Amino acid sequence: MQAVVVERRGGPEVLTVCEVPDPEPGDGAVLVDVAAVGVNFRDVYEREGRAPYGGALPAVVGAEGAGTVVGTGERVAWLDVPGSYATRVAARPEKLVPVPDGVGLDVAAAVLLQGCTAQYLAADSYPVAEGDWVVVHSAAGGVGLLLTQLVRDRGGHVLATTSTAEKAELARAAGADDVVVGYDGFAERVRELSGGEGAAAVYDGVGRTTFAAGLTALRPTGRMIVYGAASGQPDPLEVQSLAAHGSLYVQRPTLGTYTRTPQLLRERAGAVLDLVAAGRLDVRIGGRYPLAEARRAQEDLEGRRTTGKLLLLPQGS
Repeated sequence: MQAVVVERRGGPEVLTVCEVPDPEPGDGAVLVDVAAVGVNFRDVYEREGRAPYGGALPAVVGAEGAGTVVGTGERVAWLDVPGSYATRVAARPEKLVPVPDGVGLDVAAAVLLQGCTAQYLAADSYPVAEGDWVVVHSAAGGVGLLLTQLVRDRGGHVLATTSTAEKAELARAAGADDVVVGYDGFAERVRELSGGEGAAAVYDGVGRTTFAAGLTALRPTGRMIVYGAASGQPDPLEVQSLAAHGSLYVQRPTLGTYTRTPQLLRERAGAVLDLVAAGRLDVRIGGRYPLAEARRAQEDLEGRRTTGKLLLLPQGS
């Protein structure tokens, strides 16, 4: 089979497409023909060896995808199966979730990781209620576009932030009520929109650049939810400042926590895929690449030259 292998740490140039033996499923695992692979920043970190994604080399990179189980034809998707940049993977059944009829395998691979992230943010980190105002940073990104739709599906209102006017239009198309281009003034704007109350939650995947202002955007007992740190980790927080701002909550959630058991994974992934099947969640695919062009896909991802999810298509379809 073909696979994208890393033999040394470095930039995209270390990604090499090789012929390797098929994986041998053991200990109850099954063999899956891979139809589509999600390209994510965690793959870049794996390539570079950043914690916690480093490991022994050589290694096949990637962890998210969708395909069909060899021998049964069952359509499945996954978000945490090592070695997914390949035409076949071996996976334990508890890591796989069924893909419902009406959802393409490419769409399933594009939505699972970011969709489950958006789902736990809107349903658990802060369960959005009818009429709530929330701030979604980087709303034109993979998580941001899905999160904006899920907030609106729950009856909430979104003030989005984006880096460009073009991306602002994508956020509006996803359902954002208002958009701030750049990050300046978003706290003041959400207070205006909410009648002076402030946001029920700030969903922050940016980190250092937006964290301090985000605290001032919250209503009393509001929640600052930092699920990423694209601009770096926020500065140290004095806990007493949470009282001064109105008895605030701060959370640093991870997808691993919210999918830590097979049941949680299936419930969360099922909720996302059911919304896609029902036409209530639109998945934007920004580019499809053959497996041989994995290097270009990661270069485009790192260079932020595309919007929406990037996919590798190992079977060449």
